[in-house]
Amino acid sequence: MEKRTRRTFDANFKHNALRMVFDEGVPLEEVARKLDIHRQVLHRWKQDYKQDPKNAFPGRGRRKDLEEENRRLRQALKNAEEEREILKKTLTILSRPKSIDSGL
Repeated sequence: MEKRTRRTFDANFKHNALRMVFDEGVPLEEVARKLDIHRQVLHRWKQDYKQDPKNAFPGRGRRKDLEEENRRLRQALKNAEEEREILKKTLTILSRPKSIDSGL
């Protein structure tokens, strides 16, 4: 049995496939067969589009808001780690015993 490699489809391809279904009235199964994609994949695209037409297929299929949140959280983590290191160094310096200068 031949195993297929995972293919990626850009937003334009997905919109064109759905245009065939919605605008031209071609049955979903027929569009899937013509484009050589599984009907469930096309059905999922259709559901995503119905839920949120403007944001259904951003970028490479990832949600832009999730990418932005991920970037923001990574930056916050980096800042917190840097702050922790500074605090650790400060604590080390402040916890050293004071040397008493006897003046001799």
